Amino acid sequence: MAKAKKAKKFDNTIAQNKRARFDYHLLDTFEAGVSLAGWEVKALRAGKCQLTDSYVLMKDGEAYLLGAQITPLDTISTHYVSDPTRTRKLLLHKKQLAQINAAVSAKGQTCVCTALYWKGHLVKAKIALAQGKKQHDKRDTEKAKDWERQKARIVRANVKQ
Repeated sequence: MAKAKKAKKFDNTIAQNKRARFDYHLLDTFEAGVSLAGWEVKALRAGKCQLTDSYVLMKDGEAYLLGAQITPLDTISTHYVSDPTRTRKLLLHKKQLAQINAAVSAKGQTCVCTALYWKGHLVKAKIALAQGKKQHDKRDTEKAKDWERQKARIVRANVKQ
């Protein structure tokens, strides 16, 4: 009998903000909907998104995503104005907004977007309350990553022999 082909796992992640994990201690995470235009959804399906300098701004009791860059596709018609870095509204419950607003108003905390992903046909943003790392914390994180890589190399080398 022929072996059945394994189905490919669908990765629903659109973009990740790896820089946020390096620069901040992530304290609490939330899932938020994102208010998008049609051309932005098409661009996200093509993977044209960058979150490296993005953060969440609280204004008038609402949350907005700033700095996320969604590059328009070439196939978008010319009569439609597309701004790649426009401010996008995040859709959250009132209790979540109040919790984020209270934490952001506290000293030393901010809110950053760590990932964009598909949930069904909807685009969701994973946002996190974060506290900035000091320089020595960043060095410790880098040392730990290097040590994990070295351990993996040693294990692979020993398994091959």
